[in-house]
Parts: sequence; C-alpha cells; structure tokens
Amino acid sequence: MKLLLVNPRGFCAGVRMAIDVVDQVLDLCPDEDVYVYHDIVHNTHVVRDFERRGVTFVEDVADVPEGRIVVFSAHGVSPAVRRAAAERRLTAIDATCPLVTKVHMEAIRYAAQGYQILLVGHRNHQEVIGTSGEAPAAITVVETPEEAWTVEVSDPDKVAYLTQTTLSVDDAERIIGELKKRFPNLKAPPRDDICYATTNRQHAVRELAPECQLVLVIGSRHSSNSNRLVEIAQASGCTACLIDDESDIDPAWFENVENALVTAGASAPEDLVAQVCRWVVERFGAEIELRTITEERVEFDIPGTLKKMMRAGGIDPAERRVRIEPPEITRERYGATPLTIGET
Repeated sequence: MKLLLVNPRGFCAGVRMAIDVVDQVLDLCPDEDVYVYHDIVHNTHVVRDFERRGVTFVEDVADVPEGRIVVFSAHGVSPAVRRAAAERRLTAIDATCPLVTKVHMEAIRYAAQGYQILLVGHRNHQEVIGTSGEAPAAITVVETPEEAWTVEVSDPDKVAYLTQTTLSVDDAERIIGELKKRFPNLKAPPRDDICYATTNRQHAVRELAPECQLVLVIGSRHSSNSNRLVEIAQASGCTACLIDDESDIDPAWFENVENALVTAGASAPEDLVAQVCRWVVERFGAEIELRTITEERVEFDIPGTLKKMMRAGGIDPAERRVRIEPPEITRERYGATPLTIGET
C-alpha cells in the first residue's frame, strides 16, 4: 500500500497565531487564570491540551470573573462581545484570524454604504455569528442555493455578498452563482473571502483523491474546513472518513486499498498526522509518499495587546515569535521515509 501524505495540510497561519497567543499568555501570566471565549480553534485535542494547562473555555464573557484575562478565539467575535468584555474590565486579547477580520471590515463598510449584505455561510458557525454581529440589521445569512432564491431584500440593486472563510469553494460558487442570477448588480468583495489555506487544502484533495481508494481527513467534527475536505474527497468517488486521531480508524476501511491519502484540516496538529501515519505503516506496511501541491509561507503577527503585555514583562515580542516550517518527514516521527517528493 502507498500512503500519500499531502502538503499543504494541517495548521494554517491563523491557527498557528491563535494557539501561539494562548501559549504566550500562559507563559507571561503563570499565576493568573486565563479564559478563552469559545474554542480557540476547532480541534478537540488542542482545546483539551490547553484545559490540562489551566485554560478555561467559556461561551459567554459573563462567565469570566471581572478583571481577568480573556482571549477571543480565531473565529472572531461580534462588537457586543467586545462591549461585554469591556464592561467587565477584562483584559481582552484578540486572536481573531486576520482573514476573518478582513470580512468583518468589509461588512462594516458595505453596511455604512447602505448595502444589504448576504453572508454566504453556516449560520450557526462562530465565524458567521461574529461577522453578522458587525451589522445585524444589514446582514442576512444564506446557507444554500435554495435560500439564494428565497432570501428577501429591500432593494435588488443594492445588495452585496460576503462569505465565511472556511467554506467549500465549490459550494460557495454554487450559492454565489444563484445570487448573481437573481441580483445582476450584486456587489462582490474586493478579494475572495475564502482563505488561502482552505482553498489550498481543498485543491490538494481535489487533485489527489482520484488516485486513491481511501482518504483520511484528520480534524474534529465541529471543524468546518475539515468537513469540507471530506465532502470534496467523496465527490471524487472514493471513500473519505473524518477522524480525530488514529483511535477512530477502522482497519476494515483498508480492504482492497492500494493508495490512501492522508490530509488534515487547518486546525489539526501535525503530531496527529504523524500518529495516523505510524498507525497505517505499522499495520499495513504502507510506504509514505509526500505530495506537495502548494508551498505555504504565510505568517500572521500576534495582536498588539499581547505585545504590550510582553514588553511590560521585559520581553521583546520579536524574540518570541513562532515560525513553524513544514515538518521534515522522518522515520522516527511518521514510521517511514517517503518514497518520493513530488511537486506540482
């Protein structure tokens, strides 16, 4: 059996930055209680690791004692949450992904210009909830192509659309296509809202899945971008399974499998990828082949509030900046040395 390990996979720049923020806060404030509003990223292993280190996750800032530290998750929050944190005199550190912040700024701008905004996305996702909160009177969520034809607008010539950053590119295009049919003057954002990492990971699976009989997507059930990878693999005609870690794997999945693909959602740690690869190598004698579709070198800086805290503690933020390079595929970590390194 050949095990195709795709690159890019796993952590995106926004997730790395958000996790780094919580790491830095724990180091800076070892004697203080640290709270995070919502899961810092949508991965159960990351959240549990921070919980073991003393972080408390909350779904309401009212649950954070006054005057304490709260970190806003990578998915972004509404102005109402920020106001509530200020009223409780919380030290708020914003770990929102800059690409999500970009969508927030577009929502504010379009609302100020009098547009009705159709936000393409999953209405119960934290990112969509946060974006909608920027202009609740102007934003309507559109979740399906059918809703594109039933959504009510006051002026068909004054409509703009935005999208959740972690959507399936194909799904988003279908919904936007229907909106354009209905509203010929629909205004688009200056740049595509779906983030580079989501697009790259989806493109890689779309390109490689047809070579395989099985695709393993490492990610948590509540991770939007991980679920989209499963759907894209299934659309190619092969079996695709979402797993949190190697304990979710059913050996029966590998019956009659010659090529299997392993990838990971943007919030899944690389250690989980390594554990899954070792599991497959040890049980089936698989040989790993690294396939690089796109190289990523994107980095996001930590928020200004955290930099001020670091400087106050005599720490130069530049010296503590985390840079994570693509992992070297070693026998010790992954259970095998790659047969080839292909670039396309």
